[in-house]
Amino acid sequence: MREAYIVTSVRTPGCRRGRGAFATTRPEDLLKAAMNGVIDRTKGVEKKDIEDILIGCAFPEAEQGLNIGRVIAQMAGFPDSTCGATVNRFCSSGLEGIALQAMRIMAGWCDVAIGGGLESMSLVPMGGNLPRPHPEWAKENPDVYISMGMTAENVANRYKITREMQDEFGFHSQAKAAAAQKNKRFKEIVPVEAVRFKEKNGITVKETFIQDFDDGVRPTTMEGLTKLRPAFAAMGSVTAGNSSQTTDGAAATLVMSGEAVKKFGVKPIAKIKAYVVAGCRSDEMGVGPAYAIPKLLKVAGMKVSDINLWEVNEAFASQCIYSLQQIGLYDKKELWLSDSDKRIINVNGGAIALGHPLGCTGAKLCAQLMTEMQARGAKYGVESMCIGGGMGAAALFELCD
Repeated sequence: MREAYIVTSVRTPGCRRGRGAFATTRPEDLLKAAMNGVIDRTKGVEKKDIEDILIGCAFPEAEQGLNIGRVIAQMAGFPDSTCGATVNRFCSSGLEGIALQAMRIMAGWCDVAIGGGLESMSLVPMGGNLPRPHPEWAKENPDVYISMGMTAENVANRYKITREMQDEFGFHSQAKAAAAQKNKRFKEIVPVEAVRFKEKNGITVKETFIQDFDDGVRPTTMEGLTKLRPAFAAMGSVTAGNSSQTTDGAAATLVMSGEAVKKFGVKPIAKIKAYVVAGCRSDEMGVGPAYAIPKLLKVAGMKVSDINLWEVNEAFASQCIYSLQQIGLYDKKELWLSDSDKRIINVNGGAIALGHPLGCTGAKLCAQLMTEMQARGAKYGVESMCIGGGMGAAALFELCD
């Protein structure tokens, strides 16, 4: 079987739903920036060379509907020969897009393709515009439709993840992200020409501006976090301060075969070595990484200790903490505290600080992981996330020499 190589991986900033820089920017424009960013950063490769684009989206409707994978190929100026499709595996949709392109390349069905992800949570609501759960099935087993916040409460209650543990995790996520912004660690970000509307002399005027940073990072204190009220249950422990932010964003990754790498004379970043999904109970969907990561390592014939860098999505602190505990990665002093020089987990902050733009997240984490693997010379990196409905996904990458 052939190898699949990541050549370029970029993302837009992640900006807060409703209140952030992208609140009135069309999702197609976010994705267009990511698509153009991939091509601009890959010298020697042109849009005509891209055979296919596969975009992950958790709610592919309204502004981000109508097969956004094909629509964006046209909007971004790719030729008619560049095909496109949309894939939905909720929170891992972006990673699914990258992995499917990698598998097509490994099978010899394709040589040059883009996988990515998109979500405008400002313009397309969580759950979609017209959700229609099956009435009889919802009575028999409503868990598949359960609020993600309630699954986080279930994890906290069942597995004794305390409010203090969750707040501490959230505090360090924000601290790591703030330090990363200050030190300009997010080199994978491509600027976006964003849109806002203002009223001048009684007339609504459209303005454009450049957004080039994540606008949800908000350094805080443990004292401040303890004052926040529970967000999903009156006596609960899950708050806005220990949950991921709902955000808008897009990301894209260029994947090539070994033959294409040589043909175009590009230097790849990493090989995609393995990708898995694993199922779990719907009402505790957040524990998905605790199932997916061991499955991934078994497929790859590796151990937890072989991995040099991790991106484990922080949908909620409770589920991320539990997952890390189960795979033996919860040694906070060594592995994830913001003041630890040895940290290898979410080293520049996670979704609590940087946001979780649903269908984009898997592709977004890939871009972040590629940047940091290169910066650290980390041989092996893993990204993983929980998935609404009761699943987990995980992918393994190997840095190229």
